[in-house]
Amino acid sequence: MSQHPSYKSNAASGAKRNVLKRFERVELLRKRGQWKEGDRVSGLRKTKPEA
Repeated sequence: MSQHPSYKSNAASGAKRNVLKRFERVELLRKRGQWKEGDRVSGLRKTKPEA
């Protein structure tokens, strides 16, 4: 039986994600100078992916 097209992986389509994973958010905040070593990783501020 074949797989329905809606179940295919987004990675294969190359679409840009609009939600970042926690480690990506920490890295982005670190670049901006809004997060430093020792800060909490839960309750991070909202971020948008870099364009």
